[in-house]
Amino acid sequence: MMSQKIDPKFNPFAVKMNAQSKVKKVVAVVSGKGGVGKSMMSGLLATTTQQKGFFTGLLDADITGPSIGKMFGISQRAYGTEDGGIYPAVTPNELKIITSNMLLEGDDKAVMWRGIMINNAVKDFYSKVLWGELDVLYVDMPPGTGDVPLTVYQSLPIDGIVIVTTPQDLVSMIVSKAIDMANQMNIPILGVIENMSYMNCPCCDEVIYPFGSSRLQEYASKYNLRILGQLPIDSALTQAADKGEFDSFEFEKISPIVDTILSELDLYGGDDEFI
Repeated sequence: MMSQKIDPKFNPFAVKMNAQSKVKKVVAVVSGKGGVGKSMMSGLLATTTQQKGFFTGLLDADITGPSIGKMFGISQRAYGTEDGGIYPAVTPNELKIITSNMLLEGDDKAVMWRGIMINNAVKDFYSKVLWGELDVLYVDMPPGTGDVPLTVYQSLPIDGIVIVTTPQDLVSMIVSKAIDMANQMNIPILGVIENMSYMNCPCCDEVIYPFGSSRLQEYASKYNLRILGQLPIDSALTQAADKGEFDSFEFEKISPIVDTILSELDLYGGDDEFI
């Protein structure tokens, strides 16, 4: 059984969702460091969940290093209502997205905000964006255990996190800090995805392990983690991201991972209340 999230009525840091939006489940996608494909996994989880018939949103909480907008070809600026609501971008497949690039004059502009502004932006992306009714809202977190992850864990009703890592020992060591943070904050860990686990040789289709043999099973046992899956290096993913075509991209290997997450969240046949 998953642990219960903190009741907003008893959490002084909690932000309240606007009256026009109702969300059943909130899932944060985290990593201990950058460069492991966390944003790509966030995009894959969101698009696949939407493709399975669930109303899905994607909140890019990596305010100073946003990549979600590029992956989905979002060029529109954010606009809102007179009472302070913010409209998300909606892809052709009806995935709803908010990212800090939508607040800038151009995609090449730097986000030069101090910590309090970044934290407030993350909270506004949850509370003021007009998400409508969603089954799942994925939050693409910045890497590490700094200020923004702390703000998200304290302010948003996170139902669970998905950890993204690679086979490198250094990455595994750093991810242990993210695990410790989640445990200290009493945030359920839904499982771990090992990205860049292997690749298929383009000439002979032999399986190659560019970072060495995986130690994921040993690592997962040490921290009592569910292994959600091991994904390969696939140039098609990078090409889809670079072209802004993630909305229509289908990646079969992520499908069983999403099924496991949705089952763990009791969304298959469940009757969860909106928040």
